[in-house]
Amino acid sequence: MSNEPSNTSGIISKVWSFCNTLRDDGVGYGDYLEQLTYLLFLKMADEFSKPPYNRKLPIPKECNWESLTAKRGAELESHYTTLLRELSHSKAILGQIFIKSQNKIQDPAKLFKLIDMIDKEQWTMMGTDVKGKIYEGLLEKNAEDTKSGAGQYFTPRPLIKAMVTCVQPQPMKSIADPACGTGGFFLAAYDYISDSKNFTLTKEQKEFLKNSSFYGNEIVAGARRLALMNMFLHNIGDIDSETFILPTDSLVADTGLRVDYVLTNPPFGKKSSMTFTNEEGEQEKEGLTYNRQDFWATTSNKQLNFVQHIRTMLKTSGKAAVVLPDNVLFEGGAGETVRKKILETTDLHTILRLPTSIFYAQGVKANVLFFDNKPASKDPWTSEVWIYDYRTNIRHTLKKSPLKFEDLKEFIECYNATNRHKRKETWHPSSNPEGRWRKFPYDEIVSRDKTSLDITWLKDKSLADLDNLPDPDVLANDIIENLEAGIESFKEIMVTINGK
Repeated sequence: MSNEPSNTSGIISKVWSFCNTLRDDGVGYGDYLEQLTYLLFLKMADEFSKPPYNRKLPIPKECNWESLTAKRGAELESHYTTLLRELSHSKAILGQIFIKSQNKIQDPAKLFKLIDMIDKEQWTMMGTDVKGKIYEGLLEKNAEDTKSGAGQYFTPRPLIKAMVTCVQPQPMKSIADPACGTGGFFLAAYDYISDSKNFTLTKEQKEFLKNSSFYGNEIVAGARRLALMNMFLHNIGDIDSETFILPTDSLVADTGLRVDYVLTNPPFGKKSSMTFTNEEGEQEKEGLTYNRQDFWATTSNKQLNFVQHIRTMLKTSGKAAVVLPDNVLFEGGAGETVRKKILETTDLHTILRLPTSIFYAQGVKANVLFFDNKPASKDPWTSEVWIYDYRTNIRHTLKKSPLKFEDLKEFIECYNATNRHKRKETWHPSSNPEGRWRKFPYDEIVSRDKTSLDITWLKDKSLADLDNLPDPDVLANDIIENLEAGIESFKEIMVTINGK
C-alpha cells in the first residue's frame, strides 16, 4: 500500500465518514470506537498470520477475519455476535480486547460495509503514525461527546507532551500510570524515547521499550480496551503478549511494583466510593477508605490517596508528574498531612497552575505537580517550590481556542530539565511583577496556613480593568464552569449525607 499523504488522508476521511453514517443510527463515537477496535484487531491478526509474517496466533478459525468477510445479512450479524462472545474467553491481550464485548451495529448492511472498508486496507503495512492519528482522533472526538462522560479518560495531548518533555524519560526505565485512561501518557513517553532526536536506541532498548517499559491500571473496562488497542496500534506490546494494563483498582494495595517514572492524571472527583444494592433494591453509594500501612493519612479523598500511592510506587530515584485538582493544594486535615509529608520525603520542585477549560470534564481547576522521590532523611528534601502560573489571565476554550503545545513552551524553558538548579525567576517585585515563574522557599510554604500550596501573585486583569472585559461568550463560559463546579461539590456533599 502506498504511504502517500493523499492516501493517508483518504483512509482517515473514510474512517470518519463511516462514523458519521453510524451516528445517524444512534451509534455514538464510543460504540463506533469499540466496534472498530474489535474489527481492526481481527484484520491485523489476519495480516500477521499471512506472508511475510506467517505467525501462529491464538484465534480459532471459526472466529477469524475470513469468517466475517464470507458472510452477509442476518447470518453475518448472528456470527459477529457469537464471535465476540467466544473471543471474550481468550487469554492474553486477545481476551482483554474482547472482554464484555457486544455488537452495537444492528444494521447488517452497515456492519458489512464497515468490515469491507477495513478489509480493503493493509493495516500492518500502514505507518504507526497514520494508524495512531486515526485512533487518537476518534478518541478525542469521543471525549468531546460530553454526554458519554468519556472526557474524564482523556487528558489533552499537548499537556501530556509538555509533562513528558519536562520529565525526559530515559531508555530501559519503567514507566507507570495507575489510572491510565486511553493511554495518552504511555504514547507520549514512547514517542519521546523512540524519537531519534532524543536517543539512538539499540535493538535491546527498542525491545524493552515495546514490551517491558509500561505498567498501567484502568478499572473502566471500555477505557481499558481502548487503551490496549491504542498501544497496539502504536507498536507497544504485541498481539499475543500478556497485557500490561491491569483492570484492578491501583489504590487497593501496594503490589510491590517500583518504577522509575509515574506520569498520570488520576480521575477527577474527590470521593472514592463503591455502589451496591440495598435490601429495598435501591442503589446506594458507600465511601471507600483505603487502609494502607504505607499511607500517611487515611482518607476517602481519591486524589490524596493517589498522591500517597504514587509516592509508594516510585523507586528511591523515581520521578513523578501528576495532574491534580486545586483541593490537593489547600485542603486541611488529611490534605495538610499529605502535603507536609510530600515536601519532607520528596523534592517537590515544580507546580504548573493550569487554566480552566482545557479538560473535557467541566469546571476543573487543576495543576501539575512534579516531584522526585528520595531516600529516608532527617531533613526535608524540598528546599524550594517553583510555581508557573499559567492560569491567571489565560483564556482557553475547547472549541475556539484549545490548548496547544506551543502555549507551554515558555514553561518548558523555565522548567530547564537539563539543569533544574540553574533556573531563573521571570517574576520580580519591581521590574516584572507580571512574571509567571516564581520560587517559594520551603520555610515560607510550611509557615502558610495548612501548608497551602495554592499560591497566586498575579492580578486578574478582568477584575481590575472593566473596560477590557473578555468576550461575552468567554465570560458566560466562566460562569457556567463555576456553576458546574459548585453543583459537583454539592452533589458530593449530598452523597456523603445520604449515602446515595
